[in-house]
Order: sequence, then structure tokens, then C-alpha cells
Amino acid sequence: MGNICRSPTAHGVFARYLRERAPELDVQVDSAGTHDYHVGSPPDPRAIAAAARRGVDLTSQRARLVKVSDFQRHDLIVAMDRLNREVLLERSPAAYRERVRLLMEFAGVLPDDDEQLDVPDPYYGGAVGFERVLDLVEQAADGLLDEIRARMRAR
Repeated sequence: MGNICRSPTAHGVFARYLRERAPELDVQVDSAGTHDYHVGSPPDPRAIAAAARRGVDLTSQRARLVKVSDFQRHDLIVAMDRLNREVLLERSPAAYRERVRLLMEFAGVLPDDDEQLDVPDPYYGGAVGFERVLDLVEQAADGLLDEIRARMRAR
């Protein structure tokens, strides 16, 4: 949404997964928000601290708003929750809408399990919420990596 909590966390975790588990893959990871609340700001200090405890550095990231060119440039656009997925689908050119997916799909969550499809926004909560986001992102990261490997093999 504002690109300072969940998305930068997912960006940082997945970039680390790629470095450690798939250095042979040429994959770019980026993060953007659907709302312009914090454009230019670093991630939330609580997100930075929680990620750092797990060896993930978010400090170089800055919030930005998703652009139409993102849909053209990226093979996958991964949303943290259903609300943001809907906003992304509205903004996406029709030809690229199939690229918009929910992160938790890659964790094996079934499409009819609505409650489990959303990564909860920790912004208004305490430190526990940021740890929960990290847990969910890490849970989905292996499946996302498998998806990317499969797409690259298919090319």
C-alpha cells in the first residue's frame, strides 16, 4: 500500500533467497506501493529492525508508487493482499493482468481460503506484526522461487 512495511520486507527477503539459493538466476526484485503515502521514505523502522534480526537489510530501499511500466517490465507483480491486488488489476494494462498474483498463493494457500491469502498490514500494530509478516514472506519465498525456476525452464 504505502511501500514501507510488507513490500520492502518481501523484497529484502526474496532478494536474499535469490542470492543464497539461486545465485545462477538472473532475477530483478523491486518493490512499489499502490498509494503515494510515503514516496521517497525508507521502510518503517520496525520493518527494518525485524528484518535485521533475521539477517535481511532493508535500509537501501525507498518507497515508490507502482507505474504502468512496472507491469510491462516485470514478469510477476506480487501483491500482499486482495485489496492491493484489486488496485493493481485496475491499474494494469489488460495484456499484463495475468502477471498480478498474491504472495500467499506461492505458500500453497488455496484461492478459496480468503483469510489466509492476505499478509496482514502491521503498520498500526506492534513489533509482533512485523515478525508475522516475515514469517509469511519466508513461508511463500520457496514457492515463489519454484515458480520463477519453472518459468525460466519454460523459456
